[in-house]
Amino acid sequence: MAKEQKEQTVQTEAGSTSAASVTANLNSADRSQDVIEIDLKELFFALLSRWKLILLVTLIGAVIVGAYHTFFVDSSYEAEAIIYITSNDSVISLSDLQVSSQLTEDYAIIIKSRPVLNKVIEELELDMNYKELGQLVSVNNPDSTHMIEITVVTDDLEMSRNIVNSLLNASITQIYQVIGSGEPTIVDYSEAEAVEDVTPSLLRYIVMGALAGFVLACMFVVARVLMNTLIRTEEDIEKYLGMPVLASVPYYRASK
Repeated sequence: MAKEQKEQTVQTEAGSTSAASVTANLNSADRSQDVIEIDLKELFFALLSRWKLILLVTLIGAVIVGAYHTFFVDSSYEAEAIIYITSNDSVISLSDLQVSSQLTEDYAIIIKSRPVLNKVIEELELDMNYKELGQLVSVNNPDSTHMIEITVVTDDLEMSRNIVNSLLNASITQIYQVIGSGEPTIVDYSEAEAVEDVTPSLLRYIVMGALAGFVLACMFVVARVLMNTLIRTEEDIEKYLGMPVLASVPYYRASK
């Protein structure tokens, strides 16, 4: 009987210990949550109190990036030409469409091949090699179509138009020589009035610069707050040391 009572007492003590441990953990979690809330509030007021610095850095970022756009960003002009990837003059059958769809990637590779690019360079007497020209050219096949769009972007309107048209003619000849299924149909040559100015706008650069300046300023203020470990007030003692303040001595400066 005494042994059973002893075991019950041990179990009761163990249960009490577990309950106390759970309560302590909950209290600790609550305290941690309070600290997090206080930290977030502190960061908010730190950002709010330094709004002039944040605004200044935001304006500086906008001005710097805007000046970069004005003095260093060249204009870009995009010219486009389109070809149809089947070459039958008669009514197109389903098998023709299936074959032309399979040849789309082949056409795209041929258009940007070294022989085609070198022909364009030789014809227009361009001061670049085929790799440099290839970086200016993009070939796209719109979804659910049998068209191939050839796009060229340079810093000169006439150059973009001349390159894309020359590339179109050279590609058609090369495709016929390689595939041997007849020359593809030209849908649209590039005209001067159709060339688009694709230079990023000054407003876009200014907004990006302002956003970058704002983020950098906020990061600087937050880093200063998080790295500041000085204890200045009674609240700091309770917050960082977890010790109650018994008394405080006011600071007195004697007048001269």
